[in-house]
Amino acid sequence: MRILPGISPSDTVEAEARDGVEIPTKKPIGKILVQQRALSEEQLERALEAGKGSAVPLASRLAEAGTISELAALKGLSEQNGVPGVDLKQICLKLTDLAIVPRYVAMQHKLLPVVVRDDKLHLAMAAPTNRKVIDEIEFTTGKRVFPYVALEGQLVKVIPAAYDARERGESHYVGPNCPPEVRRKAGVPLPTRSSGPSDAQAPFEGSIVGPAPTAVDGSQAAIPPPKRVTTRNQIGAIVDDAMQRAAAGADVSDADFGKAPRDLSVIAGPGALRPPRQPGKRTVLVVDDEIEIRNILRMVLEQRSYRVLEADRGEAALRILKEDVPDAIVLDAMLPGELHGFDIARQLKGSERYGHIPIVIVSAVYRGWRFAEDLKASYKVDAYVEKPFRVSDVIEALERAIEAGQGKATPADPERISAEAEKKLSAGIAAYQAGKFDEAIEFLREGTKIDPLAYRLHFHLGLLLGKRGQIYDAISELETALRINDRHFPALKNLAVLYQKAGFRNKAVEIWERALRVAPDEPTRQSIKEILVGLL
Repeated sequence: MRILPGISPSDTVEAEARDGVEIPTKKPIGKILVQQRALSEEQLERALEAGKGSAVPLASRLAEAGTISELAALKGLSEQNGVPGVDLKQICLKLTDLAIVPRYVAMQHKLLPVVVRDDKLHLAMAAPTNRKVIDEIEFTTGKRVFPYVALEGQLVKVIPAAYDARERGESHYVGPNCPPEVRRKAGVPLPTRSSGPSDAQAPFEGSIVGPAPTAVDGSQAAIPPPKRVTTRNQIGAIVDDAMQRAAAGADVSDADFGKAPRDLSVIAGPGALRPPRQPGKRTVLVVDDEIEIRNILRMVLEQRSYRVLEADRGEAALRILKEDVPDAIVLDAMLPGELHGFDIARQLKGSERYGHIPIVIVSAVYRGWRFAEDLKASYKVDAYVEKPFRVSDVIEALERAIEAGQGKATPADPERISAEAEKKLSAGIAAYQAGKFDEAIEFLREGTKIDPLAYRLHFHLGLLLGKRGQIYDAISELETALRINDRHFPALKNLAVLYQKAGFRNKAVEIWERALRVAPDEPTRQSIKEILVGLL
């Protein structure tokens, strides 16, 4: 087994080779903290011995004991989990945002909404790699979740304090070390110092990174404190040194702006064999990863004279939608991969081209958390049927939705819509080339609302948003583009850069690996391998 530079054999548990680059598996947090010089081997051994039988995670115990700083602990956790860390002592929460996740869910899974904006939810989590919890929260909230790691010790204190403050009618929860600029942006008054005794008990800490840690030998040697990668969502992301270098050394490139060929808007991948259209027969697209459900729905729908199309994944559903627009969709909300049913519903329902299609969502949710009307409001779908369901309930909901949609305006001519979307793209490119940045973004946004499956609109919009520093909006646009055509190297390269800048190591590695497979030449491939080694 070859060891990556900077990782000793004793630190490496296992490694796997992907695309010629060996990738170590998750390392123990103690070893990471020693490697980062946050503590010594002797301190680690003492902490492990003292913590035998404790349910409190090592990083939280070390921080609470004062052995390491909380930010050093977060720096280690960020490297271990491959996501940015967030210091809950430095946050300013808008308490109305807490309504998106019930208190008992937050307590049970040790997670906290820290920023809710548009279709995105930024979560502080003790276990940010728990994909099952993330998937369920994405489904019930209708928002894309960006997970951050937080100290479990901080979470168990801040979660009840924040929800209690919300119940008292307060507007914000402000961490004791929240920087003044964050408070000002949130509209929260800065505290005033008093000369009374309480001033010593609750000092206002305005620094961003807190006190610098000491060296492992106890001296005051200058060990650089963890830095924060600041993005426009106002979360100070705490990342390790490799991610800091990756963020500083890369930027979104506009070299391919205006050059994306027209055929990129064709859905990539092989098309499925589909029954021919017949006069008088409505077409229903059934999207579900369970073949038994697809089979029984197809059988019943065909008995009722529907033409039925099937897809087992979100990407396959998009391919069919692009090539063979159905009259209605039965859509499982939780699909394999990263494109869930609610992503599809959100894209389609806000568009001129596909917004007329009735959608019936079928899926299981946390019982008692969200009800059907909430889900319908989140995704603008026409009906929701909870699993397990009776087939008759799905058919009834589907036919009601089709009947209700008959009175609505019919969709505009597809060729006219394509022409309108193309005009918005051309106007956006021209505006950017003329130096009119805001105007260019607005043209491209208008185009995506007209035709949400037009690849080049999402690609160009992602580049512009990335150059502006709207990292998470740019990520969303480039990911949408790559669901339509997943082999476009410029989109993959820039998406990987954006994940680096946001501090998400695992996602950056994943996207660089995909880019490696479609890189245009050998020098580019070697460059990507060097980036991967640097990240790891």
